[in-house]
Amino acid sequence: MKLVHVFGPQAVGKMTVGQELAKITDLKLFHNHMTIDLVSHFFDYSTKEGKRLVQLFRQEIFEEVSKSNLYGMIFTYVWMFDMESDWNYVKQLSQLFESGGGTVYYVELEAELEERLERNKSSNRLEHKPKKRDIEWSENDIKRTMEKHRLNSLEGEITFSNYIKINNTSLSAVEVAKMIKDRFHL
Repeated sequence: MKLVHVFGPQAVGKMTVGQELAKITDLKLFHNHMTIDLVSHFFDYSTKEGKRLVQLFRQEIFEEVSKSNLYGMIFTYVWMFDMESDWNYVKQLSQLFESGGGTVYYVELEAELEERLERNKSSNRLEHKPKKRDIEWSENDIKRTMEKHRLNSLEGEITFSNYIKINNTSLSAVEVAKMIKDRFHL
């Protein structure tokens, strides 16, 4: 069982890279908005109820996948490096897969803000993430989150052995997916 954990700031291309990686491997994509958008029909993600349900659905899916005979999955996530709770979440998720003999691969994406603001308006993003269709709100959310939290790691901060950091400002999702596949022999 393999877990490819793709993380980075909003609109960096996590889902799109995940889609391309899923096409060239047997990995299944589980992007973070799949649960957020499901729950948002009932509760906004910012509410206590929304966060609890998103976490519950994700945890159940992770547990079932980690015990299954699937080749593996890709999970996308905005990791706030200044929040201990996010570090704990990543460790807990990794332990779940590793405790069953699985391998976790960590892929960090980074891109310039101008590029991320352009990607925020892409048709693929808007098709798969309904909440992002309010472009003004979404752009403000990107900027506010960036001002409030550190969304990329510092040099040497991540010490996992199966880790790669890619600046994909000028790379296509297809190129990045191939880099990930080749690096980790997926």
